[in-house]
Amino acid sequence: MGSLAAADEPLPPLRYPPARRDGDIVDDYHGVLVPDPYRWMEDLESEETKAFVRAQAGVADGVLATCDHRGRLRGQLTALLDHPRHRAPFKRGGSYFYFHNPGLLPHSVLYVQHGLGGEPAVLLDPGALSDDATVSLSMVGVSDDAAHLAYGTSASGSDWVTVRVMRVRDRRRLPDTLSWVKFSRIAWTRDGKGFFYSRFPAPKDDGDGASECGIRTDVNLNHEVYYHVLGTEQSDDVLCWNDPEHPKYIYTPEVTEDGKYVLLSVSETSEPMNKLYYCDLSALPHGGLPGLNATHETLPFVKLVDEFEAYYGVIANDATQFTILTNRDAPRYKLSRVDVTDPESWTDVLPEDDRAVLESACAVHGDKLLVNYLSDVRYVLQMRSLVTGELLHDIPIDIGSVNGISGRRADSEVFVEFASFLTPGIVYRCDLSSGVPQMDIYREISVPGFDRTEFEAKQVFYPSKDGTKIPMFVVSRKNMVLDGSHPALLFGYGGFGMSVTPQFSAARVVLMRNLGFVTCVANIRGGGEYGEGWHKAGSLANKQNCFDDFVTAGEFLVSAGYTTPSRLCVEGGSNGGLLVAACINQRPGLFGCALAHVGVMDMLRFHKFTIGRAWTCDFGCSEKEEEFQWLIKYSPLHNVRRPSEEEKRAAGDRRRRQYPATMLLTADHDDRVVPSHTLKFLATMQHVLCTSVERSPQTNPIVARIDRKSGHGCGRSTQRIIDEAADRYAFAAKMMGVSWID
Repeated sequence: MGSLAAADEPLPPLRYPPARRDGDIVDDYHGVLVPDPYRWMEDLESEETKAFVRAQAGVADGVLATCDHRGRLRGQLTALLDHPRHRAPFKRGGSYFYFHNPGLLPHSVLYVQHGLGGEPAVLLDPGALSDDATVSLSMVGVSDDAAHLAYGTSASGSDWVTVRVMRVRDRRRLPDTLSWVKFSRIAWTRDGKGFFYSRFPAPKDDGDGASECGIRTDVNLNHEVYYHVLGTEQSDDVLCWNDPEHPKYIYTPEVTEDGKYVLLSVSETSEPMNKLYYCDLSALPHGGLPGLNATHETLPFVKLVDEFEAYYGVIANDATQFTILTNRDAPRYKLSRVDVTDPESWTDVLPEDDRAVLESACAVHGDKLLVNYLSDVRYVLQMRSLVTGELLHDIPIDIGSVNGISGRRADSEVFVEFASFLTPGIVYRCDLSSGVPQMDIYREISVPGFDRTEFEAKQVFYPSKDGTKIPMFVVSRKNMVLDGSHPALLFGYGGFGMSVTPQFSAARVVLMRNLGFVTCVANIRGGGEYGEGWHKAGSLANKQNCFDDFVTAGEFLVSAGYTTPSRLCVEGGSNGGLLVAACINQRPGLFGCALAHVGVMDMLRFHKFTIGRAWTCDFGCSEKEEEFQWLIKYSPLHNVRRPSEEEKRAAGDRRRRQYPATMLLTADHDDRVVPSHTLKFLATMQHVLCTSVERSPQTNPIVARIDRKSGHGCGRSTQRIIDEAADRYAFAAKMMGVSWID
């Protein structure tokens, strides 16, 4: 174990660059005056903001230069990631398509092979799309006949996507180019002549509203659905649906496997709740989809569900009989069936389970269903009848995560992608043509230098502040002595009904093996681990439950002897970044280090940028008085405060009489949680805790790592992933006095 001596010695105070405070910016929220002195940082292209970013980068670089383990971490991460990785294949027209990275390529490459025994060939290498690996693949769609690939690329991690088309047989790239695509999927029609997609209107001036680095922060409104005919200009695309009266709606098109219907999921927020429309493509008048341009009419969608009351996702259809995954009157989800010719008559095919959450269902091999349950954050696979819902077979899998199921009703096989904390990845192939489905290993990821027998993963349950039992995974070296000496990394998310399930992480292995860390994942409320009830218990007026759950996770790790407060690092991203920031505001003395990635830090203004308006379902909105009162109580930006004298006395250890060493991480192209959240929070922390106080007790550093030509996290190259992990964990190790273990 590493020495505690370094953690006992306070670091010399850093000299933080000055940031102008504009006292004239004060907002009136329902009679409450709230200053916003760093509002100018919301203008990301201003010279003042750029100068602030450069100055803060200099501070961070200076701190990172003192972190001894940075180079060794980078070397160990590089070695562990240098192994072949495969994703589950999907089948179209007798060909199999899959992503594969042989080791350290910037991005995984899309391969195609004709038949299971065919020779794999590169179809599309994202690394060839840019000189600096900042262009990534964000979506792909292969036509049913496997003749064409439509693919979307994202520059610098942006949510904005450009869609292009390639002919599969000779890799010829067609001239088709579709811009301003966002929050979309590629849905080919069965005839392979074109596909549906979603986009926003092009700005009046393509240069207006974007900084020179390419980020747009204006609110995204007026989503539309188009049909693109191969070989035509985007200006000729067929407008299939829009609704100017509801500019906040987001549309997701999908074509049923039989090609008869195009489905339209309509959502307004990130809540699992949508309207569901359908259109019978076979009933379109002569001229079909292209003929709509002549009539200037949209598709004649039928509104099967036209209220935001629940989630509806079509699993399969037999003619007019639709089988649907829904949470209507079923917070843990169920499968229902409706004949669209009798839309008022719904029946349950697979009722809601008493405890487990129905995560997904996939119709395969004619009339079979492969269903995936989540029970106490453990996946359970079953084969059931699509007709009756009857259980046919249990399919045993280890404790871990089912990350993907690939199969169709027309095929007699299905692929299942699996991983766990100690299993880097397995792709199973299940032959459904025999009586009993057999899960055979199709491909398995092997990581040189990683011996899973050296480690153990276990699940514990601890009581939160209100007594609710919260599950948490604890992963560490075997036979660890619980003497409180170990550094610990605690990760959480707790929002939007998203479940955090066991996944393999090379960085986590390095932390455990070379720095002696205990790594922990708390499945706090706000997630979907126990269904919609668990989600709602951590959202809106109940959001404080998330922070209480996370804080009590830290307290449990200390009281159980895993670690001490000075060696407890907390980490989270996006909503998890908000989680970390709120918790260090509320309990600064409980943590030794905090890593907050791309967090939502200004809870009063998040809805004013890009897609932030869609998060009001989980957070609320400051424009409503009751919801403002929720938000102002925990908004990270508005709750930074110096610890009171009473808190200092209770903390004892002088390192705990202040905020923990904090690294805020963001990126200049993050157009989901815009960088101004982090910049304003950073400036506020440095001002309140440091520069506004003579002889400030805050000696723990407060820095920001601001990535260039990068976004919210998706599409980063392998090297960027390595560099960022090495930086943040070297920072944590340095701040908590953790020594290297050879």
